[in-house]
Amino acid sequence: MTNNDAPSRTGATRRAFLSASAVTAVAMPLLSGTAQAATDPALAPQEPDFELRALLREIDPDRIKATILRLVQFGTRHTASSQTDPVRGIGAATAWVFEQMQAIAATSSGRMTVQKQTFVQPAAPNIPVPTTITNVIATLKGTASPERFYVITGHLDSRVTDVLNFMADAPGADDDGSGVAVALELARLFATRQFPGTLVFATVAGEEQGLYGSTFMAAQMAAAGNDVQGMFSNDIVGASQAFDGTRPDPHSLRLFVEGIPTAATGAQISLMQSVGGENDGVTHQLARFVTHVAPFELTGINIRVIWRRDRYLRGSDHISFQRQGYPAARFTEPRENFNHEHRDVAVINGVQFGDLAEFVDYEYTARVARVNGAALWALATNPGTPKNLEIHVTPPVGFAGINTTTLTWNANTEANLAGYEVLLRETTAADWTNVISVGNVTTVTLDIAKDNVQFGVRAIDTAGHRSPAAFPLTTTS
Repeated sequence: MTNNDAPSRTGATRRAFLSASAVTAVAMPLLSGTAQAATDPALAPQEPDFELRALLREIDPDRIKATILRLVQFGTRHTASSQTDPVRGIGAATAWVFEQMQAIAATSSGRMTVQKQTFVQPAAPNIPVPTTITNVIATLKGTASPERFYVITGHLDSRVTDVLNFMADAPGADDDGSGVAVALELARLFATRQFPGTLVFATVAGEEQGLYGSTFMAAQMAAAGNDVQGMFSNDIVGASQAFDGTRPDPHSLRLFVEGIPTAATGAQISLMQSVGGENDGVTHQLARFVTHVAPFELTGINIRVIWRRDRYLRGSDHISFQRQGYPAARFTEPRENFNHEHRDVAVINGVQFGDLAEFVDYEYTARVARVNGAALWALATNPGTPKNLEIHVTPPVGFAGINTTTLTWNANTEANLAGYEVLLRETTAADWTNVISVGNVTTVTLDIAKDNVQFGVRAIDTAGHRSPAAFPLTTTS
């Protein structure tokens, strides 16, 4: 294997070489028939930062409960409900969330700003008349790499059986008071701390009518050129049991990730059909990262990654960010009870219907917050995902192919960058199984055939923090 170093910050260039025998030793398990390679010890999750453990201990189930109960008190938070009533409706709820975020920002020594992002949604499906929609967005600016953005959302609006009924009580305790409570609790704890990357804590509206608030927010971030390297929708994250006779599951959380990227072009899909990668989009890499940095031992939650954009034929606000090409995924509880979701509040044949606070497990929601907190901490602290990773496929003149693999990428900008690692796995493996440290370089050639495995590259800093993996684009140059 040869490694050609990128120019250093002083303009000098150095060249490092790793022996071919070392590469072959790593590659052999991956090239031995169809046997799965044992996971490389170097891929073991890194020890969480002491400061992260301290933050996660501060997550308060009682504060989460208080937030959800306060949201329920607004009666309904339907997108088309009153904007001006001081005690009932989406307008009063938005004003309350904005006040909470402003109070949180006041503890940040000026690093956090809060805005009401308001727009008028023209008449559209489930929006019969032009309607004002407001997102509340708190942004904690990064100290070293502020151009990197990491976003979490909960949606503020609620609904009952008829999606157009804005008069009936729609408590929305779980859907999605729980997600709003997670966003507010993490904003409170992160505001007093500093991170290299920029963190965004938002409540969005218009979700139940068609993701209108998050669609506007994601489009605005894309138009501004924001480099969103991770986004999580927390939607229905409050119930640890389904109240339907099935066993409670208070230590499990689903994480939905898209397969074929939502924003993929026809040409990209065609290339994917030729070379694979349908399980290697940016959202898949985000999910793999989360399972490494938010293990059960840290959060009290087992993350169940599901390779599907969302539940069957359904969606949430992460899809708005996926449409912009951003890595985005959805957290949601292990098993929904549809008596409590999108239903009028009523007792029918002795069965309670409606999204009531009595069905929320606040300790469970706090554990969900710990998962989000661990993920956001690692994303904003660790190096950014390497950019413009390419796998070069043009063989020498006169040859049909070549059994080596050359990867190139752009240099990261972090001042504490230590280098990069190449990740490998069999095409059928769910996660990376092997790692090769290649030093502080931007190109590497491996004596491993690209036909048989998948490759990724991640950055590592001097403290041992690692970025999410980048997956290579195919180039013939």
